[in-house]
Amino acid sequence: MSVAVVTGGARGLGELLAGRLAARGMKIALLGLEPAELARVAKDCGPDARHWEVDVTDDVALAAVAAEVEAHFGRVDLVVANAGIATGGPVELSDPRTFAKVVEVNLLGSVSTARAFLPALRRSKGYFFQVASLAALCSSPMMAAYCASKAGVEAFAHCLRAEVAHQGVKVGVGYLSWTDTDMVRGADEHPALRELRAGLPYPASKTYALEPTVDRMVKGILKRKPAVYGQWWLPAMKIARPLVPAVVTRQAGRLLKDIDARWSQAGDPGLVGAGGSANDV
Repeated sequence: MSVAVVTGGARGLGELLAGRLAARGMKIALLGLEPAELARVAKDCGPDARHWEVDVTDDVALAAVAAEVEAHFGRVDLVVANAGIATGGPVELSDPRTFAKVVEVNLLGSVSTARAFLPALRRSKGYFFQVASLAALCSSPMMAAYCASKAGVEAFAHCLRAEVAHQGVKVGVGYLSWTDTDMVRGADEHPALRELRAGLPYPASKTYALEPTVDRMVKGILKRKPAVYGQWWLPAMKIARPLVPAVVTRQAGRLLKDIDARWSQAGDPGLVGAGGSANDV
């Protein structure tokens, strides 16, 4: 039986991915910072599922957990680097610690996850799946930390794929637009961020249901695809990618009118959502 490791598995995308993979017969190892939530998800994933409390930015602890996971299950076939957090706001007015934390968790945490589990994936000729975002394809004002981190993980995954292909390890990147998770709901609680997202052109302004998004991603994961899309229209964004910065810049003046004043009035959101609270700086 195959073994899947899911980081950020306490809620949202990670929780549902783990559940769907368990339903396909995989044994699940959940990694994250919320032990009570991880235990709840592990219970839902069946009697063989286990969880480990670990910070993906702690290389030493993560390497130890990777060794424990492989020792417990005997192998690791799939690693889903899903752990991620977000914040928003103008770069100039953003809190430096919060900005850096987003990049640290999303980008460096993914690098640490790959580094820790690659020995096991080489032995199983497994699959490393990096969760990216529409933000990797379409950078947006007020989301610099998140967009930079997700563009970074996409580039990282492409580099990693080339490095490990000759070892039999495959690497995939997952792209999804705004999806109904704690992170997105947390961002929508901030009036300036909510207004900005509402002003985006369709279909980027829509919030998509979590379950069909995950179902599309699981199909790609099981086929070990190099690119997996949570929404049908996202492949077109890759084609349009060279045009996006100019379009975004042209629209930004309308969307960001008086943003400094509105932002100061609303206040900095910090790390958004319950997952962000678990990583609070």
